[in-house]
Amino acid sequence: MPVTTRKKIVLLLFQQSIIARGMEKKLVELRYDVKTLLGRFDQLEFLIDSTDLFIMNLSSDILNDKKALKTLAELVSKISGKKKKMLVMGEKDFQADIEKEVPSIDLYDWLYRPVDMEKLDERLRKVIDQDDESARKKRILIVDDDPAYAKVVREWMKESYRVDIVTAGMQAISFLLKVSPDNPVDMILLDYEMPVVDGPQVLQMLRQDEATMHIPVVFLTGVSTKEGVARVMSLKPDGYILKTTTKEELLIFLHSKLNKKSN
Repeated sequence: MPVTTRKKIVLLLFQQSIIARGMEKKLVELRYDVKTLLGRFDQLEFLIDSTDLFIMNLSSDILNDKKALKTLAELVSKISGKKKKMLVMGEKDFQADIEKEVPSIDLYDWLYRPVDMEKLDERLRKVIDQDDESARKKRILIVDDDPAYAKVVREWMKESYRVDIVTAGMQAISFLLKVSPDNPVDMILLDYEMPVVDGPQVLQMLRQDEATMHIPVVFLTGVSTKEGVARVMSLKPDGYILKTTTKEELLIFLHSKLNKKSN
C-alpha cells in the first residue's frame, strides 16, 4: 500500500485552555501531524515552510491585551507573507473587533467556537486543498457614517467579496495604513456626505498617499439630480453608486468594475 504523508498542522495558542487541548486531541485522532506552540512563538520560523495549515486559537480576552494583539499582528504578517494557510479560532462576537485591530487577519476564515468536531476534518481538508489564488475574494472597504446602511450593503456583498466597514473618514485612513500588502483592499465604497471629514476630503487624502492612490474609489451618494451627479463626478472618482441602488444592480456594477481592474 502507498504511504500517505500526513498533513502538518501547527496550533498557535496565546494561553492553554480546555478548548485548545480538546482541539489538539481531535487533530491527533484525525491523523494529522500536530505541533503546538504556546505563548512563545520563536519556533515559528523553523516550522512555517513545512506547515500545511496553522490554526490560531484566540483567547476571549485578547482584545484587552495590547501586547498579545501586537504579537498577533506579527504572526499574521509572517504567515501571510509566506502565503501559508490558516484558520482563526474564536468567538464570532469579537471577530469584527479583532479585524479592526489587526486588519490583515481578515485574509483568513474563522472556526467559530464551539467548533463542530464532527465536521472539523471536512473543513480542514477543504482549506488545505483549496487553490490559493481562486480562493481569494476581492476585498472591499465600505466607508459610511450610517452603520445600518453599511451592514445592509455588506450582507448583499458578503457571498462574493470580503467586506470591511468603517464609519468615519479618518478611520478609513487609519484602517488602510494598517492593511498588509499581502491582503490589499481592492475597492473603496466611500460615502460622499459625512460629518467632520467628508467623502471628497477622504478621496483627496487617498490620492495624495502613495500607498492608497491606486485603490479605486467609488462614491456612495443619495444625490440623484443631474447637477448633483456632475458635482460628484467632477472629483474624478472611479464611479458612483446611488444609495437607492438595488442589490442586483450593485453586484453587477462591482463585478464590472473589479473585473476591469483585474484585466
